[in-house]
Amino acid sequence: MGSGPAAGSVRARYLVFFQYLGTDFNGSAAVRGAQRAVGVQNYLEEAAEKLKSVVPVKFIISSRTDAGVHALSNAAHLDVQRRSGLPPFSPEVLTEALNTHLKHPAIRVLQAFRVPSDFHARYCATSRTYLYRLVTGCPGRLDVAAMREAAQHLLGTHDFSAFQSAGSPSTSSVRTLRRASVSLDPAGPFVLPQESRRLQFWSLEFESQSFLYRQVRRMTAILVAAGLGAVTPTQVKMVLQSRDPLGRHQTHVAPAHGLFLKSVLFEGLRDLAGSPDCAQQESRGPGGREAPGWPEDFRLETSGPKAGGLE
Repeated sequence: MGSGPAAGSVRARYLVFFQYLGTDFNGSAAVRGAQRAVGVQNYLEEAAEKLKSVVPVKFIISSRTDAGVHALSNAAHLDVQRRSGLPPFSPEVLTEALNTHLKHPAIRVLQAFRVPSDFHARYCATSRTYLYRLVTGCPGRLDVAAMREAAQHLLGTHDFSAFQSAGSPSTSSVRTLRRASVSLDPAGPFVLPQESRRLQFWSLEFESQSFLYRQVRRMTAILVAAGLGAVTPTQVKMVLQSRDPLGRHQTHVAPAHGLFLKSVLFEGLRDLAGSPDCAQQESRGPGGREAPGWPEDFRLETSGPKAGGLE
C-alpha cells in the first residue's frame, strides 16, 4: 500500500498570471497532435516539465483567447507534485523557474500564488476585462459621443446572440456586460511627434464575468461603425434585440491583433487555506464587490507593462 510513484509526495496548486503577444500563437489553449500550429499553453507546459513534477503539469487557463489576440494578464491554475520529502515550491521560485525555461520571448509569467486544492482558474474568475486598441487618421475621426451612446445600449444583462460567432461552446448566450467604455488616448512614447499630430488613438474596454466567442470583437466593430456614422446608436440597440448574428450590421468582426485580455480578477478567497466554492460562485453571476481581507496583489489588475474568451 502506498508504493506508487506519488506515495508520500505532496501536491500543491498554484494560480499564475502570465502575459503574451498573441501574434505567433494559435490562441492561448494548447494545440495537441501533429499540427504545426501552437498555443501559449504548449510553451507554458513545456517549461513546467523542468519542475520535475511526479505527475505531468497541466495549465487550466482562465480565459481562452483566440489566434492573434494578446494578453496583458491571463491566469491559469496548475498542480505540482514533487517527490516525497521535497517541500512545495514557493510562488516566487515557481515564477522564476517557469520564466527561466520558457522558450518563447513573447510569453512571461508575472506572478504566482498558492491556492486551495479545489480552486479553479476558470470558474473562480469573477471579472474579465478586454481592451481593444485602434488608431484613426485625420479623415477617419470617430464620433465618440455616438459610440458611447451606442455602448450604453449594450450594458446590463442581455441575450448577446447577435454578437456571437459560430462555433461557440457556450450553452447560454445570456451575459452581463458591466462596463463598456470608449476613450481617446495619448499617442504613446513610440509614435513620432509628426505622426501623433495626424493620428488618433482609441481604447475600448469591456468588462463581464465571461464573454461569448468573439463577442468583444463584434461589439467593437459595431461601436466603430456607430463612430463612423454607418449605424445609429438606436440601430445598435435593435441589433442587440434581434439576437441575429447574421444580420447586415453585425457580421463584421474587428481584427484579432487589436485585442488584449487586460485582466482577470478573483475574489472570495479570504483565507487561502479555505475553500473558495468556485463552481457555485460562477452560477451566481456577477458579484462585483471586493472581498474584505483580499490581498491587494490578488486583485491583479496586473496589466503588465504600461503598453498602451474564447475571445
